[in-house]
Amino acid sequence: MSGEKESAGQGADRGIRVYLKLRQAAKVQKREVTLGDVAEVFCDDPALCSSLLTLPVRCMEDRPQKYAGSVLEIVALIRRKVPRAEMEIIGGTDFLIDYRPPSAPGRLREWGKTIAVCAVCFTGAAFAIMTFNNDASVSDVFRELYRLVTGREAAGPTVLEAGYCLGLAAGILVFFNHFASWKLSADPTPLEVELMLYEENVTKTLIQNGEKKRASGTRDKGKKEDSGRAS
Repeated sequence: MSGEKESAGQGADRGIRVYLKLRQAAKVQKREVTLGDVAEVFCDDPALCSSLLTLPVRCMEDRPQKYAGSVLEIVALIRRKVPRAEMEIIGGTDFLIDYRPPSAPGRLREWGKTIAVCAVCFTGAAFAIMTFNNDASVSDVFRELYRLVTGREAAGPTVLEAGYCLGLAAGILVFFNHFASWKLSADPTPLEVELMLYEENVTKTLIQNGEKKRASGTRDKGKKEDSGRAS
């Protein structure tokens, strides 16, 4: 009976096509990382698919760390579970695990960082605008423009300065498409795009460094084996 069940199981595994799509970066807060955390898996057998998603990929150390892995590790993991499965890789061939241990939220610290960043950004932007206005002599331009239009000298701040201030604020809001939780459209803001590009570049760099370490480790292992045979 046990032989019949084993042969039936092998027959069920034969011809099963498993589609695998790796996530380029997986952020986790648990040490036991499973296949479902780093990839999307699909096959015609729902029970097998659910079982594959729970396969352990790596146990992280109890500290913040990042691990760069290859799709070959995942293929070997699945093949140990389903030896006769046909693998179909979709998308990239490398992945990054970003492990951050769970910690209690520090609202005071978060508010402090937010206020500090806002203060630095406000001060820097204000200084840059004032420097530009001073270099371009915006006050003299407005004064001359007011004299040409009205025919008299400006005795103080005019409607031109007020319009300039309002237009500058409106232009910043329109360009960045973001003010608190309010947005003009569903498109990502320039800051979100830049942050996304930065995260992608960091992920690619970490993956490339991981590939170099694996290649170096493979070469060192081969040299040790060759020296062992020679001795």
